[in-house]
This record gives sequence, C-alpha cells and structure tokens, in this order.
Amino acid sequence: MSKDLFLMMREQEVQTSNFVPNKKEVQFAAKKFITEVLEAGENDQYELIAQAKRMQEALNVVTAEILNHLPQENFEAFGLKGTYRNGGDTINYDEDEVWLHYKELIKSREELLKLAQKQDIIDGYGNNVPKVSTTPRKSSLSITF
Repeated sequence: MSKDLFLMMREQEVQTSNFVPNKKEVQFAAKKFITEVLEAGENDQYELIAQAKRMQEALNVVTAEILNHLPQENFEAFGLKGTYRNGGDTINYDEDEVWLHYKELIKSREELLKLAQKQDIIDGYGNNVPKVSTTPRKSSLSITF
C-alpha cells in the first residue's frame, strides 16, 4: 500500500540534523528523499506527482498569504534575507501613435515570416520573404488538477 507523501517527507525532515537548513541542504535532502522513494518502487509515480503538485499548490497559497502580511521592509531571519523593492512605474508605450505604428508593422512582418516557413512569399515591396531559422523549445509535461 502506498504511503502518504507528506508523512514520508515529514519523517525525512525529522532526520535532518540542521534545524534551519540552507537552500543547498534543502535541495540535496529533497533530491535524496525522492530518489530513495522512487528507487524503492513501492509507490505509484502518478500518485506521487499528484500529491506533490497538490502540496506545491498549498505551499504557494501559504507563502503568498504570509508575504501579504509581512511588512514591506528589508529583513534577515532564520537563514532568509528579504530585500524590499519598490515596484516603480511602467511606461505606457501604446499611448504613442508612432510606437503603435511600428508595433503593427512588426506584427505584420512576423505573420509574413511565419507564412514564409510554409511557402514562398513576396512582400508588399516585391522582395522575397526569407525562411528564417527556428529555435527548438524544450519539451515538457503539463500537469493540471
């Protein structure tokens, strides 16, 4: 019968000698823990990822809520260092007609370049649109619940 991932992680945490482990120690312990769990072969990998994703989501919510209650100031405590940064302002480029014009030209050119990957295209000026190179994206497995 498969053990609960949280209880297994809690048991591993108790075995840690450092009360406040640093980032590298946490990463090492987590990697060692999951390697041992997977190598034992007693747990369903899909169940493990399901439990891990749910725990991750719960921890994201907990972290966000705690951050909302922390004062907006620098701090250093329990092996963490927090640096407050003022958000600043973002320039609204789309309020400028010239910028919008060039943005639209770039979008149009991108569409031509995409089409040129599949067939020969001549632009509005009578020039051949080149077949530009592509860069492969990393493959991944998306998991939702």
